[in-house]
Amino acid sequence: MRVLRVGNASGFYGDRFDAMREMLTGGPLDVLTGDYLAELTMLILGRDRLKNPDAGYARTFLRQLEECLGLAHERGVKVVANAGGLNPAGLADAVRALADRLGIPVRVAHVEGDDLTAAHPGTLAAHAYLGGFGIAECLRAGADVVVTGRVTDAALVTGPAAAHFGWQPTEHDRLAGAVVAGHVLECGAQATGGNYAFFRDGDVRRPGFPLAEVHADGSCVITKHDGTGGFVDVGTVTAQLLYETGGARYAGPDVTARLDTVRLTQDGPHRVRIDGVRGEAPPPTLKVGLNRLGGFRNEVAFVLTGLDVEAKAALVRAQMEPALGEVADVRWDLVRTDRPDAGTEETASALLRLVVRDPDPEKAGRALSGAAVELALSSYPGFHVLAPPGKGAPYGVFEAAHVPQDAVDHVAVLHDGRRVPVTPAKDTAVLEAVPEPPPPPPLPPGPTRRAPLGLVAGARSGDKGGDANVGVWARTDEAWRWLAHELTADRLRELIPEARDLPVTRHALPGLRALNFVVEGILGEGVAAQARFDPQAKALGEWLRARHVDIPEVLL
Repeated sequence: MRVLRVGNASGFYGDRFDAMREMLTGGPLDVLTGDYLAELTMLILGRDRLKNPDAGYARTFLRQLEECLGLAHERGVKVVANAGGLNPAGLADAVRALADRLGIPVRVAHVEGDDLTAAHPGTLAAHAYLGGFGIAECLRAGADVVVTGRVTDAALVTGPAAAHFGWQPTEHDRLAGAVVAGHVLECGAQATGGNYAFFRDGDVRRPGFPLAEVHADGSCVITKHDGTGGFVDVGTVTAQLLYETGGARYAGPDVTARLDTVRLTQDGPHRVRIDGVRGEAPPPTLKVGLNRLGGFRNEVAFVLTGLDVEAKAALVRAQMEPALGEVADVRWDLVRTDRPDAGTEETASALLRLVVRDPDPEKAGRALSGAAVELALSSYPGFHVLAPPGKGAPYGVFEAAHVPQDAVDHVAVLHDGRRVPVTPAKDTAVLEAVPEPPPPPPLPPGPTRRAPLGLVAGARSGDKGGDANVGVWARTDEAWRWLAHELTADRLRELIPEARDLPVTRHALPGLRALNFVVEGILGEGVAAQARFDPQAKALGEWLRARHVDIPEVLL
């Protein structure tokens, strides 16, 4: 069967609005996907649903379709998106109403069964991560648009590929190849030079969105439409493969993909071939994302200018402490952005950031705002704040749980209203860690130079609940021989002091010349709790690259 061309037009709820039009008009496609969901997004949609039971889906998707549904229909492009969020049936109805209003004859289907909120009292949203076979059922029955709730990001590719090539649930290698393709596509422009460690290798002012040419054997080529910005090379694809993953086994509801079998080959300008991917039976359980309201949060940033920064910080802390005595959680961070003999007031200033969290909105609000404002004329010299503190805002907490695959009623609701149950995976295997592969031979001894790690290694980092993942890769075989021995879990703890007392697991992926680290608990209760300056660990990898280490001179 011919190659299936799958493009992506959204990596998150809020991504570039005109990407859908760009992808539909920029070149040939068979399927256009959109990923709108993340852990934080589910919390946001849950709060929307509290205000309006008919809400709970990504409204941006509807506005994009208003402009582009006719284009997709004219070009015969199927649209598959997880924009249904907490209410896929509601979004499907809204798409049908839009199509009727525009006079476009499209068949709309949806996938449901992921919502487990009722089974988890106290949560705002509890959703299982479903696989791609519900999407496949909808497409096989003739749907033009398929919207889902919480499916895995990769399911947006495994579903269309399974439908197109007729794959069965036991064809693990083919499905694993599609999972890898889906993981590369899911974050949009991150595969085409966006957020890339070596961004100066190309023009990334407006990177295009990626597409995958998927073959019947599960292999694919990652590329982009001709004439779009950004670039696609082995490095950009490697970076995205390491994003928010962990060990060699990348588990999902359809298949467990072996990331240690991935082969990447530059296949021409802006073309990277992915093949060799092996798959194994999926685990017997499904991941469930639990979102609940954790309490209320407030913050204020005191500006400390000029001399005696440490003493000024100590003074304002002492003045604030009586008002904060009953607050459940108080965090102070002094950020030394100041410089000596600075040429501007801003570069002469440091920031003292105070964050409070409490179940009581009054304590998180008045305890901070009143006490901080009252110091305006009675604290350190030059007292001012970046913005006056306001009322405490609600924050969320994310947790992951697991349920048996057969505990979820995965259903494909076809365009004609028929409801088709999706059989859970029968061939499953309990997930186990892959033994650490032997390291490459070390470089011969030689002179070293103190320099930033990022001169010889790239990195990309992200969040999974309260944990952070940091993927680090070398650009040459020689750099890999050094990196594999230099960057141990203990060395990472030294370079990232926040991780010093936390569990850190290192996973080696020699085929990618990469190390993937999981730092447990560094993000507290997850992004919605905002317990850290960088709550999603987006820049943790760049901080690591900026740390100075002793690098062999032959690599510099």
